[in-house]
Amino acid sequence: MKSVFTFISALFLTTIVMAQATRKVTADKIVGIVGDKIILKSDVYNDILDRQRRGEQVPENANCAIMEQILTLKALVLQAEKDSIQVGDDEIDALLDNQIRGFVQMYGSKEALEEIAGRTVYQIKEDFRQTFKERKLAERMRDKIVENIKITPQEVKEFFLKKDQNNLPFYESEVVIGEITVNPKASRDLEKLTIDELNDFKKQVESGTQKFEILAKLYTQDPGSKENGGQYSINRTEKTWDPAFLNNAFRLKEGQVSPVFKSKFGYHIIQMVSRAGDDAIVRHILRIPSITDDEINEAIKKLDSVRSKLIAGTITFGEAVARYSEDENSKFTGGIRQGQNGSTYLELGQLDKELVELLSKTDLKPGEYSKPTPYSDERGKKGVRIVYLKARTTPHRENLKDDYDRLAKDALEVKKQKALEAWFASKIPSYYIMIDDDFKGCGTLHNWMQYAAANNNKQ
Repeated sequence: MKSVFTFISALFLTTIVMAQATRKVTADKIVGIVGDKIILKSDVYNDILDRQRRGEQVPENANCAIMEQILTLKALVLQAEKDSIQVGDDEIDALLDNQIRGFVQMYGSKEALEEIAGRTVYQIKEDFRQTFKERKLAERMRDKIVENIKITPQEVKEFFLKKDQNNLPFYESEVVIGEITVNPKASRDLEKLTIDELNDFKKQVESGTQKFEILAKLYTQDPGSKENGGQYSINRTEKTWDPAFLNNAFRLKEGQVSPVFKSKFGYHIIQMVSRAGDDAIVRHILRIPSITDDEINEAIKKLDSVRSKLIAGTITFGEAVARYSEDENSKFTGGIRQGQNGSTYLELGQLDKELVELLSKTDLKPGEYSKPTPYSDERGKKGVRIVYLKARTTPHRENLKDDYDRLAKDALEVKKQKALEAWFASKIPSYYIMIDDDFKGCGTLHNWMQYAAANNNKQ
């Protein structure tokens, strides 16, 4: 049995697609049963057909792998229901809303989505409701099975020694980086210039002399929406959006353009394209007031004082981050950069170009702080930062000393996987299992087939 710890995300990354929401593309029949949970032929083959439509390579035995994943999911759902594990309707509604926003972003508007699907947004949500509920129940059941699994240093050592010591992975240099950042404030004159510029764009749109999306493509300083005319799909309840942006957007009627307003990113105007309750499609233009050398130098002077305190030891790095850093993520990370997987050890390729150049030019050593240095973020917004090199590894073969945390994480995942497999081995024989002859050639379903055959012999 392949890793059941990761099967849920793998299954639903590919099966939650428009083909499933819009139409059945195979003649349906029941091809599997786990307890009282049925598996339809379309559940398996629609996924394969959709991959082919997207031009993806489909493995020869993809039907076997997908069938195994769905059998595993159904078994977890069945046990979750027996154990009275609950998933709230509000939670499912939030997941459905997020999925619909993804579809709307993909197809450009709610109307385009409904036209392609041949169904209303409400109907599409109902098509997905049971699927989303089963996924969440399976996740909860999986988490319950492994919640008490821990790993000891001895187990980590044994895990490492079982590896092929002549073929251990090689790791490039990695760093643990902390930052204290300050965002210089533009002068009032330059802020006024930006506001006047956006007011002029607003007048052009409202007079009909120019289209909003064309102005956005030409002038917005938001790289995430520049190419599609400043367009975003948003939801009033999402916490990821700037509050000022949401508040100004949801005051608008369709086609209306907002007054100029300020967010943490700069100054904006928004045009409401369409709205359905808490969901909306908007266009916006972002302009960031220019920062002069005077503002940069003022920020450098402020951080010079902070660096002096750090070097003197009168303040810790964590305290300095809490008092002086203007990076909102700092309060969650203590100023330390993190990768997508939550790791604080980052390869140089994961850092921005300016930060890599700073590390190479200054020859910063672990435990040292850089001088305050100007930089620009991914949106082009200027800032000044102190960089703290907390740790740096040298290029090396995997070993217990340098890679203990990484090895402990991997060893824990293996231990959880074994616990899940043991759980399945004990539970599957107690379930009624039926698998259609279409899948009798699937070697990966051997254990499931055995239990299915045992059920048939009992009848």
